[in-house]
Amino acid sequence: MNKEKIINLIIEKACTGALLFHESNMHYVCGFSPSEGAVLICADGCGYHIVDSRYTETAKNHSKENGLTVIEIKTSFKEEISALIKKHGIIKLLFENDTISLAKYKSYTDSLCDVEFVNLNNSIMELRNVKEQYEIDLIKKANSIAEKSFIELLNDVKPGRTEKELAALFDYYMSKNGSDGVSFDTILLTGTHTSMPHGVPGEQKIQSGNFVLFDFGATYKGYHSDMTRTVAVGYATDEMEQAYHLVLEAQLAGIKALNSKARCSDVYKAAYEVLERDNMAQYFRHSLGHGVGLEIHEGYNASPKSNDIFQTGNVTSIEPGIYIPDKFGIRIEDLLYLSPHGRENLSKITKKLIIL
Repeated sequence: MNKEKIINLIIEKACTGALLFHESNMHYVCGFSPSEGAVLICADGCGYHIVDSRYTETAKNHSKENGLTVIEIKTSFKEEISALIKKHGIIKLLFENDTISLAKYKSYTDSLCDVEFVNLNNSIMELRNVKEQYEIDLIKKANSIAEKSFIELLNDVKPGRTEKELAALFDYYMSKNGSDGVSFDTILLTGTHTSMPHGVPGEQKIQSGNFVLFDFGATYKGYHSDMTRTVAVGYATDEMEQAYHLVLEAQLAGIKALNSKARCSDVYKAAYEVLERDNMAQYFRHSLGHGVGLEIHEGYNASPKSNDIFQTGNVTSIEPGIYIPDKFGIRIEDLLYLSPHGRENLSKITKKLIIL
């Protein structure tokens, strides 16, 4: 998997080992996400996946590909890790300062008093931001599952159905079609509820003349998809159609501005200026996009205050929206990949206004 990248990082930071606890960081190295465990990589090339008995068999199955030695704890994680650190003479250890509790940090620094702990900061996230082709293939698979499920769900979107009912059905379709689990709690809103960017599905019933907003994602072998579509039921008023096409225009402007070496803030600005032109930017309440991969939000953020710069290998959402309180909201979101050959839109569902 990515063991060699971690070894190179250890050498680059002039350390002798790296210790990972965070699920996504472990997955990046070992190929799956145990809820508890640790990965220890040594500068000498050795690597270990330390697990409890719940994950021993799974870890050994993955070890055939990731090259890690699986150790099932006999006493505690700390004792097994301490023994391995002493065995390999690790004196300078890269440690996840951003993703673990202060209590765990103190527990290890107190017990390994002869070891210098060096903050990893966002070094592994920087590696994860640049996707390999196998990762893109897994994201595409997750996305295809989500899109197939969305098309199926549209047959059930009718006046009288509730948000909560349809959200549950959506999750079922994604599971049936091969998703390992939802990327996040499915957002399915209708009527005035669509003005809440991250509203929670409730008992609101769909009515003719409503927008219905779907923000959804599937997962496949640890990798996430993310998409938002907004459709109308029965009919759409002129105001609704004009607002929809404005959001779409803003999204297309953001996508056009998205390139390797583009500033995240400039990509945001490209979409914002379209909304501002029609005095609708006041209703755009969030960033334009975020990194997607082993986590649904990871790495950079396309916001006006961001100092990040897009680079080849990034996968990001582009998702402008407008949210008018007590009236309606619209969001259109695609997932984009900055490949070595240029920008690729991974989202294939039409963005023409669908009226059911």
